[in-house]
Amino acid sequence: MSRDALLEEIETSQLKTDIPHFNVGDTIKVHIRIIEGEKERIQVFTGTVIAKKGSGLSETFSMYRVAYGAGMERVFSLHSPRIAKIELVRQGKVRQAKLYYLRGAAGKAAKVKEKIGKKKDKKGPALVVEGTPKPQEEKVEPKAGEVKEEPKAEDKKSDGETPKSE
Repeated sequence: MSRDALLEEIETSQLKTDIPHFNVGDTIKVHIRIIEGEKERIQVFTGTVIAKKGSGLSETFSMYRVAYGAGMERVFSLHSPRIAKIELVRQGKVRQAKLYYLRGAAGKAAKVKEKIGKKKDKKGPALVVEGTPKPQEEKVEPKAGEVKEEPKAEDKKSDGETPKSE
């Protein structure tokens, strides 16, 4: 077995499989294992993904959030054993691969629009089955002696004004 094949085999065994698919602009929760002395606890870091880099075992993503008036940016290794779980909170609608402009932004400028639903497919005309009758509107025709009256244009005025005669 060659050296490259051996390294690739070891690397694929270390990759995590339970990671949800997320992109730049998405808001996610990262559950991080923190070891203090002999105690281990989970801390949740919620923020917006501003960058993704690399591939394979060395893939990383950067997250940004504003907490207590101070901006915090943190870089995580995607396949790190310190990451217990990643949750997708909401998907963002962005047109750039890196959102570094969020670092200095505040207020409404620091928001990322939410992606809502999927694109709808264009649908053709509805199929009509031959056995089912089509719903038709009933036409009311006046009888031989009746005359159909329509409202006059003068009666339609809603302002309450009377027409002026000159």
